[in-house]
Amino acid sequence: MCEHCGCRGVPPIAELMEEHGALMGQAHFVRRELGAGDHAAAMALLVELVAHLDRHVQREEDGIFRALRAQGEFIDEIDGLEGEHRDLAAAVAVLDPSSPDFATRVTRLLDDLDAHVEREDLGIFPVSVVTLGAQGWATVDEAHTRSPSFLLDQPIH
Repeated sequence: MCEHCGCRGVPPIAELMEEHGALMGQAHFVRRELGAGDHAAAMALLVELVAHLDRHVQREEDGIFRALRAQGEFIDEIDGLEGEHRDLAAAVAVLDPSSPDFATRVTRLLDDLDAHVEREDLGIFPVSVVTLGAQGWATVDEAHTRSPSFLLDQPIH
């Protein structure tokens, strides 16, 4: 993850990036179980990851994305990222651990999630820091207040 642009100095962005790190950590454990051939364990971990991801996505879309949209900024990129959010949720919903292509499908999903996180961390988050005004940050703060970070829950594996 990026450490040189300064966006980690903005608390809501830093928190979203920390959530990304935690999600990628969870993805590592899913990959480990896939490598061991334990599809049931991989699916159980993936379900937990998706629960955290759902909360994270809600915070992004209600906060940063809504604020940028309200300013008319980066609409195409936001549309693409939100579409990826929906695509991932739909793909996970139809996974079957007994399917012969389960490991391949999960690996592809996790690879897509990794690329998605990078697009946000290196793209939309840094531009939001220099683009959003006071009203935009108020929108972000409201979204984060309504839905606290999953990092405040019990410890993640």
